[in-house]
Amino acid sequence: MTTMLNRPIRVLVAKVGLDGHDRGAKVIATALRDAGMEVIYTGLRQTPEMVVNAALQEDVDAIGVSILSGAHMTVFPKLLQLMQEKGMNDVLLTGGGIIPDDDMQQLNEKGVGKLFPPGTATADIAGYITEWVKEHRAF
Repeated sequence: MTTMLNRPIRVLVAKVGLDGHDRGAKVIATALRDAGMEVIYTGLRQTPEMVVNAALQEDVDAIGVSILSGAHMTVFPKLLQLMQEKGMNDVLLTGGGIIPDDDMQQLNEKGVGKLFPPGTATADIAGYITEWVKEHRAF
Protein backbone atom coordinates (compact mmCIF):
# COMPACT_ATOMS: atom_id res chain seq x y z
CA MET A 1 0.00 0.00 0.00
CA THR A 2 1.81 3.11 -1.17
CA THR A 3 1.10 6.54 0.20
CA MET A 4 2.62 9.92 -0.45
CA LEU A 5 5.85 8.25 0.66
CA ASN A 6 6.25 6.80 -2.86
CA ARG A 7 7.18 3.50 -1.29
CA PRO A 8 5.39 0.81 0.67
CA ILE A 9 4.60 1.50 4.31
CA ARG A 10 7.15 -0.31 6.50
CA VAL A 11 5.82 -1.99 9.64
CA LEU A 12 7.73 -3.91 12.29
CA VAL A 13 5.58 -6.57 14.00
CA ALA A 14 6.92 -7.70 17.37
CA LYS A 15 6.30 -10.01 20.30
CA VAL A 16 7.83 -8.63 23.49
CA GLY A 17 8.70 -10.60 26.60
CA LEU A 18 8.05 -14.22 27.42
CA ASP A 19 4.69 -14.43 25.65
CA GLY A 20 5.14 -17.40 23.33
CA HIS A 21 1.85 -17.14 21.44
CA ASP A 22 2.64 -15.70 18.04
CA ARG A 23 -0.15 -16.96 15.80
CA GLY A 24 -1.99 -13.63 15.94
CA ALA A 25 1.18 -11.67 15.20
CA LYS A 26 1.83 -13.86 12.17
CA VAL A 27 -1.76 -13.41 10.95
CA ILE A 28 -1.43 -9.63 11.25
CA ALA A 29 1.99 -9.63 9.58
CA THR A 30 0.58 -11.61 6.65
CA ALA A 31 -2.50 -9.38 6.39
CA LEU A 32 -0.39 -6.22 6.36
CA ARG A 33 1.89 -7.72 3.72
CA ASP A 34 -1.16 -8.67 1.67
CA ALA A 35 -2.33 -5.04 1.99
CA GLY A 36 0.89 -3.99 0.25
CA MET A 37 3.00 -3.09 3.25
CA GLU A 38 6.58 -4.15 3.84
CA VAL A 39 6.57 -6.18 7.06
CA ILE A 40 9.47 -7.08 9.32
CA TYR A 41 8.56 -9.73 11.91
CA THR A 42 11.02 -9.89 14.82
CA GLY A 43 9.93 -13.25 16.20
CA LEU A 44 9.35 -14.22 19.81
CA ARG A 45 10.89 -13.09 23.09
CA GLN A 46 12.08 -9.64 22.07
CA THR A 47 13.02 -6.96 24.58
CA PRO A 48 11.73 -3.41 24.12
CA GLU A 49 15.31 -2.38 23.32
CA MET A 50 15.58 -5.03 20.60
CA VAL A 51 12.28 -3.92 19.07
CA VAL A 52 13.16 -0.21 19.00
CA ASN A 53 16.66 -0.87 17.67
CA ALA A 54 15.27 -3.08 14.89
CA ALA A 55 12.66 -0.44 14.05
CA LEU A 56 15.35 2.22 13.86
CA GLN A 57 17.61 0.05 11.66
CA GLU A 58 14.73 -0.85 9.35
CA ASP A 59 13.47 2.77 9.15
CA VAL A 60 9.88 1.71 9.79
CA ASP A 61 6.78 3.87 9.75
CA ALA A 62 5.03 1.84 12.43
CA ILE A 63 5.68 -0.69 15.17
CA GLY A 64 2.90 -3.17 15.93
CA VAL A 65 3.18 -5.15 19.15
CA SER A 66 1.12 -8.27 19.82
CA ILE A 67 0.75 -8.83 23.55
CA LEU A 68 -1.20 -11.50 25.38
CA SER A 69 0.88 -11.74 28.55
CA GLY A 70 -0.73 -8.97 30.57
CA ALA A 71 2.47 -6.91 30.56
CA HIS A 72 1.06 -4.18 28.29
CA MET A 73 1.17 -1.47 31.00
CA THR A 74 4.93 -2.05 31.28
CA VAL A 75 5.85 -2.89 27.69
CA PHE A 76 4.14 -0.04 25.83
CA PRO A 77 5.43 2.78 28.11
CA LYS A 78 8.96 1.34 27.88
CA LEU A 79 8.72 1.21 24.09
CA LEU A 80 7.48 4.81 24.01
CA GLN A 81 10.33 5.93 26.26
CA LEU A 82 12.93 4.23 24.09
CA MET A 83 11.36 5.62 20.91
CA GLN A 84 11.44 9.15 22.34
CA GLU A 85 15.08 8.72 23.40
CA LYS A 86 15.95 7.72 19.82
CA GLY A 87 13.97 10.60 18.28
CA MET A 88 11.37 8.32 16.71
CA ASN A 89 8.55 10.80 17.23
CA ASP A 90 7.07 10.21 13.78
CA VAL A 91 6.78 6.43 14.13
CA LEU A 92 3.43 4.93 15.12
CA LEU A 93 3.37 2.57 18.09
CA THR A 94 0.27 0.41 17.89
CA GLY A 95 -0.65 -3.14 18.74
CA GLY A 96 -3.21 -5.49 20.04
CA GLY A 97 -4.05 -8.47 22.14
CA ILE A 98 -5.68 -9.02 25.50
CA ILE A 99 -5.78 -5.45 26.82
CA PRO A 100 -8.67 -4.17 28.98
CA ASP A 101 -10.48 -1.08 27.66
CA ASP A 102 -9.37 1.08 30.63
CA ASP A 103 -5.74 0.14 30.01
CA MET A 104 -6.14 0.87 26.29
CA GLN A 105 -7.40 4.34 27.14
CA GLN A 106 -4.52 5.01 29.56
CA LEU A 107 -1.98 3.86 26.98
CA ASN A 108 -3.59 6.02 24.29
CA GLU A 109 -3.34 9.02 26.63
CA LYS A 110 0.40 8.33 27.05
CA GLY A 111 0.93 8.39 23.28
CA VAL A 112 0.35 4.81 22.13
CA GLY A 113 -1.75 4.63 18.98
CA LYS A 114 -4.98 2.69 18.66
CA LEU A 115 -4.88 -0.77 20.21
CA PHE A 116 -6.89 -3.62 18.74
CA PRO A 117 -8.66 -6.45 20.62
CA PRO A 118 -8.77 -10.02 19.31
CA GLY A 119 -11.23 -10.43 16.46
CA THR A 120 -10.57 -7.02 14.88
CA ALA A 121 -10.80 -7.17 11.11
CA THR A 122 -7.32 -7.08 9.62
CA ALA A 123 -8.55 -4.54 7.04
CA ASP A 124 -9.34 -2.16 9.93
CA ILE A 125 -5.80 -2.50 11.26
CA ALA A 126 -4.24 -1.95 7.82
CA GLY A 127 -6.53 1.02 7.24
CA TYR A 128 -5.62 2.62 10.57
CA ILE A 129 -1.89 2.27 9.93
CA THR A 130 -2.26 3.65 6.39
CA GLU A 131 -4.23 6.68 7.54
CA TRP A 132 -1.85 7.39 10.42
CA VAL A 133 1.17 7.22 8.12
CA LYS A 134 -0.51 9.49 5.54
CA GLU A 135 -1.13 12.08 8.26
CA HIS A 136 2.23 11.87 10.05
CA ARG A 137 4.91 10.57 7.70
CA ALA A 138 4.11 11.98 4.26
CA PHE A 139 7.05 13.95 2.92
